[in-house]
Amino acid sequence: MNLDLTGKSVLVTGGTRGIGRAIVEACAEAGARVAFTYRSSIEEATALEQALATKGVETLVFQGDVAESDAAQEAVSGVLKAWGSLDVLVNNAGITRDNLMLRMKEEDWDAVMDTNLKSVFNFARAAYRPMMKQRGGVIINISSVVGVMGNPGQTNYAASKAGIIGFSKSLAKELGGRGVRVNVVAPGYVATDMTEALTDAARDAMLSAIPLKRPATAEDVAAAVLFLASPAANYITGHVLHVDGGLAM
Repeated sequence: MNLDLTGKSVLVTGGTRGIGRAIVEACAEAGARVAFTYRSSIEEATALEQALATKGVETLVFQGDVAESDAAQEAVSGVLKAWGSLDVLVNNAGITRDNLMLRMKEEDWDAVMDTNLKSVFNFARAAYRPMMKQRGGVIINISSVVGVMGNPGQTNYAASKAGIIGFSKSLAKELGGRGVRVNVVAPGYVATDMTEALTDAARDAMLSAIPLKRPATAEDVAAAVLFLASPAANYITGHVLHVDGGLAM
């Protein structure tokens, strides 16, 4: 199976920790040049950049709010200027603002939709024309099992992640004729600092529903992203790849 990304340029949003960092590291290990964005975690971004540099990986780092279209255009333009092409875009950045809908504040709805869904639109739009001109490229959008199954207290998060799936299928049909593939990875319960915020009861309930009886690791998700980014997935587009231990069966 050909998972080699040597010579490819990859851009990952929200790449400093958790799933995003694992994706950055997996693509770098596969031979890619890797750019990533971050919003505020400058120490983590600097540490990751330095770690990649010690391994001889060409790296670009962009600070900004992924919900802002200017930030997306700046990152994509920066990659194109430095490396001449953008071969893989991974829209990973995401947040949660959980609450029962009765108690959910409008600003919590807007924040989640802007960061999780609007950001995907922003970066995909910025990459659209360059990838069309290249007549090739890969866009991978990170959704969630919650966008497929729903979850109480997460109406905003579920809506944003379900929106990513519909968006991606539509974009796959628009860009397929130009050789650009668009796919979705939908993780289940992943052991990251974000899920550590769950209560013990919620965590136990989630694990009991997973046929494999364990949470995913960030590396499990990154492996799926690497597969979809690679030549091994050249005939796959418009697909939702569940990395959830069987939770959404």
